[in-house]
Formats: sequence, structure tokens, C-alpha cells
Amino acid sequence: MNGVVSSRYAAALADVAVEQKNAERIKGDMTSFASAFSASADLRNVLESPAVDRELKHRIIAKISERMNLAHAVRNFIYLLVDHGRTELLHEMNLAFDAELNARLGIAEAQVSSAKPLSAEEKERLVKAIEKKTGRRIQASFSEDPSLVGGAVVRVGSTVYDGSVREQLARMREQLEGA
Repeated sequence: MNGVVSSRYAAALADVAVEQKNAERIKGDMTSFASAFSASADLRNVLESPAVDRELKHRIIAKISERMNLAHAVRNFIYLLVDHGRTELLHEMNLAFDAELNARLGIAEAQVSSAKPLSAEEKERLVKAIEKKTGRRIQASFSEDPSLVGGAVVRVGSTVYDGSVREQLARMREQLEGA
């Protein structure tokens, strides 16, 4: 049930972001606020407490929005969540919003694991290669996995591109055992 609720809220915010042609800013601002909300027990307690009246919650959100320089669409979205008692779903809604917005903008998410840290140039070249291979814009997240020995493993949706030395060694072993 919460997944359905989160998806509906996320779709509504994505509608606004696309309509206002402000998708990247709204996406970044939502992530920033969700992080601040997760990090502050005081903020969560105030915004989720039925003992705190709506006007005070709105004033607090307005101050935070001003300090964080949040887009008005994000501020209004947070008002809506607070008014409907849905702040406990903020993290889930933010994830759903990212996925919804990426789908609408034709962006695919890629998880890249490499044996060693990649330089900015290596990351850029790898993202360009993935975009060429998939025909889609790519938003990549990077991590390290020393067990790969060398190379990288890229996951885009359910497709895995394994260019790791570990995988190459496993294929060689299979070929030798089969010979």
C-alpha cells in the first residue's frame, strides 16, 4: 500500500518538475531535503507530531526551504506531505520520484563496480561507452570491489556487462576444463 501511495505522490511531483522544466533542480532539492529530514530527529519529530499545529510546521518548512534555497515546488510538496501525514514515506517517495523522473526523461541508472577507484575522466569515458551501448542517457553510481581483480562490472536495469578480470579468468578456466 505504501508503495502505491509513494508512487502517486512521486508521479505528481514528476508532473510538476517536467511541466516547469526544472527537473534536475527539483530532483536535487528533493534529495537534499530528504537527507536533512533523515539526519535530524528533531525535524522529523516536529513535522510528524500531531501536537504541533499546521501553521507552525509550515513556518518551519518555509524557513528550511529558504535556508536550503529549495525550489518552490519542493517546498509545496513538503507542505502537502506534512498536511496529509505522509512524511514517514519521504525517503521512499524520493526514490520513487527519482525513478519516475528518470523514466520520463529517458535516463537509465547504472551501477558500476570497479576493482580500483576511477578518475573523473575514466568515469566520463565509461558513462559515454554505456550510453553508446544502451542508446540511453546514463546516470551512474560508482563503487569499488577489489575482488574483481581488474576491470569493471556495469548493471543497467537487469542487464549486466561484466568486463572484470575475475570474469575473464572464470571463462578461461571453463574453456580449459572443457578442452
